[in-house]
Amino acid sequence: MTKSGPAASSGASAAIDWLSEARRIQDRLAEIRRAFHRDPELGNREFHTSDRIIAVLSELGIPCERVCGTGVCGRLLLAGRGKAAGLRADMDALPVEEKTGAGFVSQNAGVMHACGHDVHMTAALGAAMLLSAHRNELAGEVRFLFQPDEEGSGGARRMIEAGCADGLGAVFGMHVSPDLPAGDIGIRYGKFYAASDMFEIRVRGRGAHGATPEKGIDALRAACRIVDEISVIPDMFQDRCIITTGKLTAGTKENTVAESAVLNGIIRTLGPDMRSRTKDLVRERAEAAAAALGASAEVLFQPSYGGIVNTGPETQIAEEAAVALVGADRVHRIEEPVMTTEDFGCFTEKCSGSFYHIGAGCSLPLHSSGFLPSEDILPVAAAVHAAVLTHYLQ
Repeated sequence: MTKSGPAASSGASAAIDWLSEARRIQDRLAEIRRAFHRDPELGNREFHTSDRIIAVLSELGIPCERVCGTGVCGRLLLAGRGKAAGLRADMDALPVEEKTGAGFVSQNAGVMHACGHDVHMTAALGAAMLLSAHRNELAGEVRFLFQPDEEGSGGARRMIEAGCADGLGAVFGMHVSPDLPAGDIGIRYGKFYAASDMFEIRVRGRGAHGATPEKGIDALRAACRIVDEISVIPDMFQDRCIITTGKLTAGTKENTVAESAVLNGIIRTLGPDMRSRTKDLVRERAEAAAAALGASAEVLFQPSYGGIVNTGPETQIAEEAAVALVGADRVHRIEEPVMTTEDFGCFTEKCSGSFYHIGAGCSLPLHSSGFLPSEDILPVAAAVHAAVLTHYLQ
């Protein structure tokens, strides 16, 4: 009896040396990365970027389409029937003037790939090259999700609404990290990136002359009490939580009791339960603090990204694939979540998935004008993606 589907492909795919194959295309990967880096584009303006992605996918015989304006969705159908997995790469650059001194420095004034998205796209295209070369030996579907506007209002949600993730069993993604050695892999189980919510608290009091403060209700004083009251909320949680009140606007004149005040800030939390509870506590404490001084407080939230919570089985798959590829000594379990945010979490709200890190080979911080990941990590990044995806599909 002839075997078919995933069972027939598992032996062949397990024997593939993804890292050796990726190193053979390293020059091509460097060429692609440099083209992205020279021509960075801000969110929802990634027109040349998407053209380059489509050109590479088309060369590989991978059908693709533009989505959400500048996004790209490519579908690699493998030989056997099986599961479907997605690979996400963000596309947009930042409004930063580059100071790396690289030979392929940005040619667009005031715009730079300062967060490594040029590497993310190149790694995903490298995985497409590797997997497409073995399409007759593998089973299932790999969907390449090139997402616009991660740094802005977020393109992940729009890609999901456009149906790009429909039918996927899992989605995987990666971010370069200055905190790991070059080419090492960082794995995190569970809560990984924070959710973020901006808030505005509008405080209403009653104005009065500074000589007769008893006739007024000081909105500025109430706002200061609110800041104190909400600043202790993070101490109530076991997981890390950050509340930053970054702006206070109040009053009109130095000898007048302020009639109104406005506080602006941001909350960073881990996981949906903490996110919901923290917002409730901010509202309750702000209203109570204002009322204690005779004022009133209206609390408004502007939700941003929901953070990333990696699912266990998919993270184990990523860890096993990474260990098999580069060795256990180069795979690190990330002990603490990060309090920055990332809209990859929109995909893991839709289906299972895991997000991992790869050492950038550059110790400067993300978003800095000198951040420049090493080209030596490109083959590792492409190979890790290919290994993780095939491990999942098997």
